[in-house]
Amino acid sequence: MARSSALLTVDRTVPGLIVKIGDYPLHHGGVGAIRSLGRIGVPMYAITEDRFTPAAVSRYLHGRFVWPTTGREDPERLVEGLLRIGKRIGRPTVLVPTDEEAAVLIGENADVLAGHFLFPRVDPELPRRLASKQGLHELCVEHGVPSPAAAFPDSYQDIERFAARARFPVVAKNREAFQRRRQPAVAGTTRIAGPAQLLDLARDWGARPGVILQEYLPREQAEDWIVHAYFDAESTARAMFTGVKVRSWPPHAGMTACAYVVDNPELAEMAAQFIKRIGFSGIVDLDWRYDRRDGRYKLLDFNPRMGAQFRLFENEAGVDVVRAQHLDLTGQHVPEAEQRAGQRFIVENIDLPALLAYRRSGYSTPHAPDRATGTELAWLARDDLKPFFTMIARFVRPGARHLLQMRRASRRARTVR
Repeated sequence: MARSSALLTVDRTVPGLIVKIGDYPLHHGGVGAIRSLGRIGVPMYAITEDRFTPAAVSRYLHGRFVWPTTGREDPERLVEGLLRIGKRIGRPTVLVPTDEEAAVLIGENADVLAGHFLFPRVDPELPRRLASKQGLHELCVEHGVPSPAAAFPDSYQDIERFAARARFPVVAKNREAFQRRRQPAVAGTTRIAGPAQLLDLARDWGARPGVILQEYLPREQAEDWIVHAYFDAESTARAMFTGVKVRSWPPHAGMTACAYVVDNPELAEMAAQFIKRIGFSGIVDLDWRYDRRDGRYKLLDFNPRMGAQFRLFENEAGVDVVRAQHLDLTGQHVPEAEQRAGQRFIVENIDLPALLAYRRSGYSTPHAPDRATGTELAWLARDDLKPFFTMIARFVRPGARHLLQMRRASRRARTVR
């Protein structure tokens, strides 16, 4: 990407802190945020699982706090840990959450954390509601935003009744933030082919299944879009970006592996109006699916925090959503400019298997440009090589294990279909 960040007026006395809850050391979004703010002179700190994660070895990291968490801890303990970190940094620090649990924790404990940290202030209940699949669905219905049809079973009997009448395939997702860490029902977004598979899986979900069962939007008739933005205290967009997802891993259901910046004013306006109505402030990462059957964009996920692929998006003034938040919270001007359309983002360690899977499926993305105007890699950066090689060293074994688990799950699905 071409760089215009020299035009930004940044308060370099205010550091940033990457906040994560849970064990996921190979997170390129955190590395991207460290680089983004570090490159413009902001001192960056990060919470890391150990001293040898990719984020922990970035040249742009000013200091790390080794604090392994699971998301199953008492919230009071997590708040106490954040406060200890704030005291060690010793000056007001902009918080950059990288997961729903961190965003929810900050929102619900804003009054306690405000003495040490800077972050957007919202209704304390709103981040948890947005991170909840049920809460988001209810907000969509309330405000007239299209979303897939969904059911929220409270018992195995509810699932049996759903299986008897539902149109398959359907999609199962964990319903709530924190609960997905404590007692996940599914490993991630899971496509369920038929009633037998659903009932078989549901036997392990306990007396109160923490899942959402969602209408499946056929990939042959759909296209995946993403919106990343930063909204100020008045819920006004200070940076807004749209793009199309070309590949994800696992295929069609997981993390973005390859995406392009594509201008979509209609989708940007839909997102801005929805966020204005619900009164959210901060960084957002929204997943939409365009359903060609009825010509509507349907909101799948609302992440009230930075998205892992946020470095796909930067405007002509050098502003991405993380920079926009830091500028706004420190009282600096956030320059407005056009997004850099045609840019591409690739996550090296997952895009190769995704590419092979998508070629076999025949899936295409009509709105993706034929050729990228530039490419941003998630891990490899000439000015910061250590995170890439650390990722490679840590990825090989768990990557092979993940592929094996996917193969076994696929065999099991075919058996019970």
